[in-house]
Amino acid sequence: MDPMNRGPEEFSHADDPVGVAGAHAEPGAGPQRSARDREPVTPDFGQRAAGLARTVQLVAGDFLLTVNPIDGSEIENCPPGEIPGSPVRRSAAERAESERAARPPLPPGLMTPTPALLEREEERARLVRLLGRGRSVRLTGPAGSGRSALLDAVAGDCAELAPDGVVRLSGHRRTSTDLLHELYATVFHTSLHRPDRATLLGRVHDIGAVVVLDDLEFGGAPLEELLLATPECAYVLAATPEVPAPHPDSGIEEVFLGGLGRSASLELLEQAVDRALTDEEANWAGDLWFESEGLPLRFVQAGALLRQRDHLRGEPNSLDAYGFPLDETADASVFSGEGREIPLPTLGEGAAPAALLASRLSEAARDTLRFAVALGGEVPHQAHLPALIGDTHADAALGELLAGGLLSPVGSRYRLAAGVLTQLESNGYDTGAGERAHAAAQHYTWWTGHPSVTPERAAGEADAVLAALSALVPGDQDDHPATAVKLARTAAPALAAGLHWSAWERSLRVGSEAARLTGEVGEEAYFHHELGVLALCNGGLDRARAELEASIALRGALSDKRGTVAGRRALALVEDRSGGLPVLPRTPVGEEVPAARHEESKAPPGGVPSAAATAQLPRPDATLVTRRAAPVGGAMPRARRRALFGGARRNLVAAGAGALLAAVLGTVVTLGATSNDKGGGQDGDVTQQQSANEDGSTGGLDADPNNPSSGAKPGDNKGGGPVSPSRPGTTPTPGASGHPVPGTSGSPSTSGRPSSGSSSPGTTKPSSSGRPSSPSGQPSHSSKPPTGSPSGSSSPTGSPTPTPSNSGGSSPPASTKPPPPSSGASHSPTSGGPAGSKPPTASSTP
Repeated sequence: MDPMNRGPEEFSHADDPVGVAGAHAEPGAGPQRSARDREPVTPDFGQRAAGLARTVQLVAGDFLLTVNPIDGSEIENCPPGEIPGSPVRRSAAERAESERAARPPLPPGLMTPTPALLEREEERARLVRLLGRGRSVRLTGPAGSGRSALLDAVAGDCAELAPDGVVRLSGHRRTSTDLLHELYATVFHTSLHRPDRATLLGRVHDIGAVVVLDDLEFGGAPLEELLLATPECAYVLAATPEVPAPHPDSGIEEVFLGGLGRSASLELLEQAVDRALTDEEANWAGDLWFESEGLPLRFVQAGALLRQRDHLRGEPNSLDAYGFPLDETADASVFSGEGREIPLPTLGEGAAPAALLASRLSEAARDTLRFAVALGGEVPHQAHLPALIGDTHADAALGELLAGGLLSPVGSRYRLAAGVLTQLESNGYDTGAGERAHAAAQHYTWWTGHPSVTPERAAGEADAVLAALSALVPGDQDDHPATAVKLARTAAPALAAGLHWSAWERSLRVGSEAARLTGEVGEEAYFHHELGVLALCNGGLDRARAELEASIALRGALSDKRGTVAGRRALALVEDRSGGLPVLPRTPVGEEVPAARHEESKAPPGGVPSAAATAQLPRPDATLVTRRAAPVGGAMPRARRRALFGGARRNLVAAGAGALLAAVLGTVVTLGATSNDKGGGQDGDVTQQQSANEDGSTGGLDADPNNPSSGAKPGDNKGGGPVSPSRPGTTPTPGASGHPVPGTSGSPSTSGRPSSGSSSPGTTKPSSSGRPSSPSGQPSHSSKPPTGSPSGSSSPTGSPTPTPSNSGGSSPPASTKPPPPSSGASHSPTSGGPAGSKPPTASSTP
C-alpha cells in the first residue's frame, strides 16, 4: 500500500467501499468518503487522541479501591456482589507457565554454556531428603558460592513432592507479608484482588508446596511468622551469613555451603574457556583458588578473562574456516597479531576482575554498567537499554555482561554480581552517576505513564524505578527532586494497580519527601492521601487518620475541593472502622456557638433499683441525649451503628432512655421528701412526717409524737419529730445522692423540668438523715421500714425504733434500699388534714 495513498492498489479491492477521496481514487471505486466523514474513533496517523486517565478498580479486603492518578485513590466499602468468592487453584501447566514468565529473560546474542554443578552432590542429596520429609532448610553460604545454581538443581528434583508443586520466590527487598502475597498469587488466580490479612492467612494455610526462596534478607520473628502462616509448605531458604538467624525453636535445618576444592575449581575454569589449561594458567588458577577460598563466581569471571585474552591474541589458526576454535598447542604464542604481548591477569585482577573485564567490553556494555552503578546495582531491563544508552543494539550488551560473570539473576531481573558494584565504583564508574540517574528517572516517568504499559510490567521494573527515585532525593542538582516528584506521581498508581504494595509505599514516601523539598504542596497532599488509603487497606487506622488529616489540611489551604472531598470520604471510612463517632463540622469563624439546651443527668444512686421505675414517654419539648459505648477496635457491626444513629429509631431510643431517667430521678426525690410541718402547719416550719396506720393495740398512731406508745420523741428525727426550719432565700443544699434538692421557687429540677406539685415559695433543707426535705404543700411517698423489729421496741442504745406498718413508718437507714414505688402509692399531705385521715392517691409520674 502506498503510504501517501490509503486506497486499495491490489488484491482486486477496486470496488471496496472504503476508498479515499480526491484525485487518488481509482476509476470504478465505490462511494468515497472525505476526511470529515470518517468516524471519530479512527484518529489520523501521527496524532494522539486525548484519552482519559487510566483508573483501575481492585478489591482490597472488603474495600473497593479505585486507583485514580488524578485526584487520588478512592476507597469505599465493597458491595457484596463485588467481593470475590473462593479462589481457584492454578493447574500444573499454569504454574509452569507462571514460573517461566517469572524468570529473567534471556538476552540476545551468543550465550556461553551454563557451568556444571561440581562438588555439590552431598548438599543436593541432603536438601532433597529433608524436603521430602517436610522439613524446612536454610542454605547459608557467602555471596558467590553458587547458592542459586544449587537451588535450581534442587527445585528440579522436588517437582513431584508436593501437591502444589515447586514455587520459586525471591526475597530481595521483600518482607514476610510480600512473600505471603506472592505465594498466594502463584498458587491461586488473583485477578485484581488483594485479600486482607485474615483472609490471606486462611488461604495460604492450606497451600502445600516446596517453596524455593532465594536471597532471603530477614530472619528471627518475621521468618517465624512466615513459617507459621504456611504449615503445609517446606522451605529451602538461601541466605548469606550476614542475615539474622532463624528462631531457635523454628525447627529449621542448617546447611552451610562453602567453596570448591582445587581440582573442581580448575575443572570449572576449563569448562569456561572450553579448552585445556596451560601450565602457567593452571598455576595462576591455583593461586586464585587459595586467595578466593574456592568461590565459584571467581572462576566464572576468571574464565571470562581467559576468553578475552584468547580473543585479543587473534592467532590466525585459532579458528577454522567455519569459525570454530582449534586446539592450540602448549607453546602457542602469547602475542597479539600486532606483536603486543597479552600477559595473564595478575592475582589482584583475578580476585577483583570487574574493572579489567569491563575495559574489554563494548561501549554499550560499559554504559550499561555505568547506569547500573548509578542505580545502586540495579540493571534496567534490556528493553530500556536502547533508549537509555542511545544505541539501537544496546540490548545485546546484557549478554556480554552475563558471559563475563558481572551479572546475577535476582527474581525476574538482573543485578550486578556480588562485589562488582564496589569494584566499579573504585575504578571511576560512578562519575556522572547523578545525571544518569536523572536520565533514567525521566525515562521511567514517560514509560510508566504510557497507556501501553500494563501495571504488571511496571511492577516488574519496580526495583529500578525505586532506585532512580532514591538517587534523586535529595539529589545533586536543583531539578532532581522535581523529577523525583513526577516519577513518583506517575509510577505510584501503576505499582498500586500491579499489587506490588511495598513498592507503592516506598514510592509514596520518597515522593512525599521530594515534594516537601520542592515546596509543591498539592503533590505533597496527594502523597499523604495515598499513604492514608494504603494504611487503611492494611488496617493501620491511626496511621491512616494522621495521613488523611494532613492531606485534607494541605488541600484545604489550596482550595482543592475535589481532593478535599475524596480525603473526607476516606477519613469518614476510617472513623467508621475505628468505631468512633463521626467527626462533627466545626463552627465557622465569627459564628456564635449556641448554648446548651439541656444538662446531662448523673446516674441514679446505687440504692434505688432503676429496673423498678415505670418508664413513660417524656414531654415533646424535652431534649435527651444518649451516649453510645463503642467497643474497642470497632467491633460493633455497621448495621447496628446505623440503627443507633438513624431516623426514628434514634428518637425512640433517646425517648425511652429519657423516660427511664426521669422516672428514676422522680423516685429519688419523692422517696427523700419525708418531712412535715412543725406545729401543725405553722408557716416557715418544715417538719418530717410520714403516713402511719392505726395500731389495733393502742388508741393512737404509731408515728404520732404525742402518742406515748409510738416510741417517737418530739424533736427526734428518727421518730419523725420536727427539724430546724429552713430560711427563705437560702441556696438549696445537695442531698445524699448528689443532686440538688428541688425547690418551690420555680427553679427547674435536676431533670430539666419543674417538679410537679411545687407551689410554696419557700426553699428546702436536707434533713439530718441525708435525705432531702419536702417543701410545704408537696406530697411525699411513703416508705416501708425494714421488718424484723417489734412495734415500740428500742435499740440497745436506747433510741426508739419505728413500728412497721402497711402504709408507712419512720425513714429507713441510709444503707437500706427502699422498695420501688408503685403507680398507686399512698401519699400523706404535709400540712392540713387530720392525723388519721386517708391520704389522696397520686400518680408516680414526675
